[in-house]
Amino acid sequence: MPSEKPVIFGIDPGTATTGFGVISQDARGSFSCLAYGCIETPAGMKAGDRLLLLERDLLSLFEEWKPWVISIEKLFFLKNLKTAMPVSEARGVVLLSAARKNIPVVEFTPLQIKSAVSGYGKAEKDQIQRMVQQILGLKELPTPDDAADALGAALACGFSLPRQYP
Repeated sequence: MPSEKPVIFGIDPGTATTGFGVISQDARGSFSCLAYGCIETPAGMKAGDRLLLLERDLLSLFEEWKPWVISIEKLFFLKNLKTAMPVSEARGVVLLSAARKNIPVVEFTPLQIKSAVSGYGKAEKDQIQRMVQQILGLKELPTPDDAADALGAALACGFSLPRQYP
């Protein structure tokens, strides 16, 4: 159910799996988790159809949660060009979907997200998951990694923005 508080929507982009995390912040600056999960596209689908499915699901989530801002993990460096291209394509779909809904987008590198969440830019995935769990007061570790990373992106955005809402 959508929140009355300003909503920050975090995204960890990918063609096969795109993680998302939805958080809100109260007037005292405390964060709460509203939802998280992954958008998955079937491996046998054509690339264009996978991107179309991603767009449809993102637009539906944006309509449901009505985010004030979208925080996306910036493609900073990937060793494997084969991986970088699909992630770049998914990022393009995220940016297009946000533009369609007129939602501002902020971008953070993985290092910036890790630093914001854990205080250490080279933290391991499990450390980030535990910190996200602690900050948001979740009973269980957020999984899968893509969803936890998206919650981390949302928190990095929340930590960096002043508590002045529209």
